[in-house]
Amino acid sequence: MSSKPPPLVPDSIDLSEALRRSAPLTQLRARLQESADRFEAIRGALPGALARHVRPGPVDEEGWSLLVANAAVAAKLRQIKPHLEGLLREQGWQVSSIRIRVQSN
Repeated sequence: MSSKPPPLVPDSIDLSEALRRSAPLTQLRARLQESADRFEAIRGALPGALARHVRPGPVDEEGWSLLVANAAVAAKLRQIKPHLEGLLREQGWQVSSIRIRVQSN
């Protein structure tokens, strides 16, 4: 019979429980999931070669960001941005703006 050893610190909780209890971390986790869900909603509309250079970025009150590898990818993405915003609206997302951010290495 194996039992869990007592915590090193009295009344301590494990990390997963602490994350569940933290309102800011719960909100962060929800925003990360929303960003990933939005990205899945538009992934099919990204041209094949372009898609691998685009990642989901943060969601906030002002909109959603897509993170891109370079200025050329950003330029192409800006051309199809109205289409991507329309796709999100069609799928029920509140879309104020998609921002395109070039990631520096």
